[in-house]
Amino acid sequence: MRYLWTEDTGAGLHFWKLANQLFFDNQLVIESKGSNQGLLDAVIDLDIKDEDKYYIAFDYVVDNQDIRNKYRMLKSITDKSEGKIVILDMICFEYLILAFDKLVEWTGTGKTDKIEIREEVLAAVENHRINLSKIDDEKTLQYIAGFKRYSTERVMKSLVGEFTQNEEWSVKGALMGECWYKDCCVSEHLDSLRCGKPEVEGGDEKMRMLIQSYEVHKIIREVIR
Repeated sequence: MRYLWTEDTGAGLHFWKLANQLFFDNQLVIESKGSNQGLLDAVIDLDIKDEDKYYIAFDYVVDNQDIRNKYRMLKSITDKSEGKIVILDMICFEYLILAFDKLVEWTGTGKTDKIEIREEVLAAVENHRINLSKIDDEKTLQYIAGFKRYSTERVMKSLVGEFTQNEEWSVKGALMGECWYKDCCVSEHLDSLRCGKPEVEGGDEKMRMLIQSYEVHKIIREVIR
């Protein structure tokens, strides 16, 4: 069996289940371990059978010391697993959404200031962190300075929230918003939250476009190998 373990419990877990359905023909067993500590504990307790392989979707940012420590422990185990355990090269689920090239167009956001901040932040991402030295834009620096407990992951989650306030595009609930994977996009709050117009209307096709986007596909191809 092939397993994909994630720390996400809501929309992130739903994303992996949709990816499994549309891209892997449900050949993966998708499981949430509830947290990064839960992932680490599960890997420590693993009793790997000969035919089993495990893909670990561990949210890794280098500007969080606790996460760095857990990642080192996780990697020390995977390095001895003879390829049976693979850590997927990802920052976090929210980064995959933030980096999606259709995000602004599809969600229909009118927040021009946040669109510019998104572009600045994405351009500054390297080695699992936002390299602040690459950002010159004052508004972006002010936005980041507003975080009392700054980390790359916190910025990603906050920015994604700015673009997905419409409940139909949400990525913070128990499931991804219905506009991501269903055949239409109908907002219950048209008076206050805009809903963009994707060039494709089919739910499966929209999810395939997200899965085949650059940052997601970089991770998916590790599972394809």
